[in-house]
Amino acid sequence: MHEHTVTKKWNPLPDQPPPVRDFGLSGWLRKNLFSSVGNTLLTFIGITIVWLTVPPFIQWAVINAAWLGDSRSACDHLLEGEKAGACWIFIKVRLGMFMYGFYPDPERWRINFSLFLLALGGLPILTTSLLSENSGRAMYLVAGTVICIFFFGPIPGSVAALFLAGPFLLSLIPLTGKIPLRAWDWIFLFAVYPVIAWFLFVGDIFGLPYVDTHQWGGMFLTLVIAGIGIATSLPIGILLALGRRDSMPVIKTLCICFIELIRGVPLISVLFMASVMLPLLLPEGTHFDKLLRALIGVALFYAAYMAEVVRGGLAAIPKGQYEAAQALGWGYWKMMGLIILPQALRLVIPGIVNTFLGLFKDTTLVAVIGLMDMLGIVKAALADTEWLGFPKEAYIFAALTYWVFCFSMSRYSMSLEKRFQVNRR
Repeated sequence: MHEHTVTKKWNPLPDQPPPVRDFGLSGWLRKNLFSSVGNTLLTFIGITIVWLTVPPFIQWAVINAAWLGDSRSACDHLLEGEKAGACWIFIKVRLGMFMYGFYPDPERWRINFSLFLLALGGLPILTTSLLSENSGRAMYLVAGTVICIFFFGPIPGSVAALFLAGPFLLSLIPLTGKIPLRAWDWIFLFAVYPVIAWFLFVGDIFGLPYVDTHQWGGMFLTLVIAGIGIATSLPIGILLALGRRDSMPVIKTLCICFIELIRGVPLISVLFMASVMLPLLLPEGTHFDKLLRALIGVALFYAAYMAEVVRGGLAAIPKGQYEAAQALGWGYWKMMGLIILPQALRLVIPGIVNTFLGLFKDTTLVAVIGLMDMLGIVKAALADTEWLGFPKEAYIFAALTYWVFCFSMSRYSMSLEKRFQVNRR
């Protein structure tokens, strides 16, 4: 039997074009900006818009702007002519009013100290395990107290020391040491700090002069309304979400009625009802602070929206999680607190933060009931005859301030999503 060897003739392939570079700056530009005719056209349109808007804005806001001075006379030449520019002197002169409203100047240290205390109390919660160890927490306690004494004096420093040492000491005592240190941090931040802040803001105790809430304003009032609204709307919203999914018809019906009623009306109407109609329903002679009415209205309004966000997270939890917790013999609240809610809240972090951002920006609506928030103070400052003609600077400053706070919340939300690996498969 003969074997036949088949020899195939080798034919070289034709020359191919060089590979397209898909990395580096040129690759990124080709892939994202010039990948097609339409994208190329949109890129050139965008470059044209940027060229027509950004250089004139920089010319107005930076190059031709007035930065030095303390009166309008330094900005009069900017209103006319080709070299018109921004008058940032107006912002510098009115900065205290924008930040604190009509809060008395000698007492503004109380606001600064309360914000500093909030930062000290919130940092161990926001950071990782660096401050959860005893040595790290002790060093943090000493450093925070020394800084507070340096800037605010010995008495505020003592208050800060007690506030920081409280969770640390309670976690070391055998009777209360069963509660983790981080849990004590949360308790002090949401239960102890509001009491300290309220006495600092209002005064009329421990020798602090009384400051009526009508004098509160500016970014200080915005942070008060947003902070209390955020701190109260989330737990109330969680309870409403649990009640809406409850098996008891009465509780379920009440929660559904409340959520649908609140979500069906705008916030401005809720604030108007809280400011105008609520006093009419109270007994004659009963005084109800206007700010407190606004705080209740904002908290309840956003609690309804938060309830729907949390309900979406609860609906996303597999049924097996409930069955596993019930198989262990756990009760309802233990199952929800340790198994279901942690997973549900982790899933809806973007929705929760989005609701918080909406709450923070909607604080401007309190102007309809006579409260002077950041935007209200800006409008009041523009009515000053001495500074007429500079509205752009005021609104740009207000927009930048709101953007800084909202962007910070958004970035922290993204860090939480990354830490808890939300929506990752």
